[in-house]
Amino acid sequence: MTNWIPGSPEELAQFAQTQKRLPDLYHRVTEDKRRPHCVVVVPSLSLDPQELAKVSGAHHYEERLLYNLMLLRRPATQLVFVTSQPISPSIIDYYLHLLSGVPSAHARRRLTLLSAYDADPLKPLSQKLLERPRLLERIRRAMGKAEEAHMVCFNSTTLERSVAVQLGIPLYANDPALSDLGTKSGCREVFREAGVEMPDGFERLSEESDIVEALVELKRRYSDMRRAVVKLNEGFSGEGNALFYFDGCPEKEGLSSWIREQLPQLQFTAASETWESFKEKYQTMGGVVECFVEGEIKQSPSAQCRVNALGEPMSISTHDQVLGGPGGQVFEGCTFPAEDDYRMEVQDAGLRVARVLARRGVMGRFATDFVSVKKGTGWKHYAIEVNVRKGGTTHPFLTLKFLTDGTYDTHTGLFHTPAGIPKYYFASDTLQSDAYRGLTPDDLIDISVYHGLHFHAAAERGVVFHLMGALSEFGKLGVVCIGDNPQQATFLYRKTVGVLDQETSEDTANWHCGRPR
Repeated sequence: MTNWIPGSPEELAQFAQTQKRLPDLYHRVTEDKRRPHCVVVVPSLSLDPQELAKVSGAHHYEERLLYNLMLLRRPATQLVFVTSQPISPSIIDYYLHLLSGVPSAHARRRLTLLSAYDADPLKPLSQKLLERPRLLERIRRAMGKAEEAHMVCFNSTTLERSVAVQLGIPLYANDPALSDLGTKSGCREVFREAGVEMPDGFERLSEESDIVEALVELKRRYSDMRRAVVKLNEGFSGEGNALFYFDGCPEKEGLSSWIREQLPQLQFTAASETWESFKEKYQTMGGVVECFVEGEIKQSPSAQCRVNALGEPMSISTHDQVLGGPGGQVFEGCTFPAEDDYRMEVQDAGLRVARVLARRGVMGRFATDFVSVKKGTGWKHYAIEVNVRKGGTTHPFLTLKFLTDGTYDTHTGLFHTPAGIPKYYFASDTLQSDAYRGLTPDDLIDISVYHGLHFHAAAERGVVFHLMGALSEFGKLGVVCIGDNPQQATFLYRKTVGVLDQETSEDTANWHCGRPR
């Protein structure tokens, strides 16, 4: 092993050389499912620590990539899954049980679980690996031939690049050198190049004076504008956003001074945020200011695309996002697919963005988020941001795909099983209640089975849980509720919430799945 200095010309050259193996590996694996192959999963949340701290139970979000265990359906595929802390065996058994066509014992033999045994929630897993050369060596031994392996991650930064170089395998994700394209400023420039409409605004801002000048100019352009959005470049899930209200502002004279005085009153999406901390982060990472999209009837659809290892852009799904928090800017879940009225329009706009990103060299999965407003009999779509990483809509869709082996039809925007049956789902990462604290993964599985919530392979519908490791400490978990129509998927979600509330209520505190403890 050569200890390349992170970011050095030698490491960058080695990374570029290793990445050249991806197209050939992609061809071999897609053409022959029985070909030996290893996937190394490093689900590191390599994000701004202060922004990450706003997410409850964030260190358990490494578990969102456990859907990759379903790749073990391929009988010659090996999987190495690395985490900060060990994952409960019950959670692993739960995922292996979901596999169809392969005995779980056979799949288990081809799975290697490794852990850094480091509970620091604000230090990315990839950094922990780089600090542990012996653990990197265990990963190398577990993955076998480097020529038959590649690495996947949650988001790609210089840390993931260094890990891939140390392992000597290509990284199936975006080159960190292109990460600016996924910032709030970078994506606005991509939207312009793609010819996709977006809210009027300004990017590449950093100082308080920049914010003031941008708000003044927007108010002058749109005299009836009620509010605007101030965003951190590297905020995620809406937690880096803040709303500015123009209520009571002077019409002409003194507008700039008035805005400056009002900035400390920004309505922050994150409850823990303050003007001083926000301003400091804005100066460090930069940001944008744009008009808040108003409308009596609004939706928040999202178009998912990917650029494969051959550089080919393609549409893979659409969703309607479920948003909450101040101003409705925090991602709480999603429904698949997006509404009939506009999903093909959103898919088309997302693909135009994907083509620009592909030309720029981006690879992997990403999502373009929109705010859509009803205008007469049609809809007007404003692109808001691009998440150049695996986001909240990635794991539910891949869960559906791996469970059913179905396909997404780009002509209709629908997903069908091999039998031709359409499938829909309601998914959430933020099903949370203080009453759920203390429930273990085993408790959750018991409750699910007793009440018939679990996914039924024969019917290809039911509930799949994730983030189970966050349940006992934070009372938080994720669900993907799969049904044969949107109403059934929503019903399954409501039933799940009802069952969990019933099982954790004071009246049933001494009962477990309807039976005495």
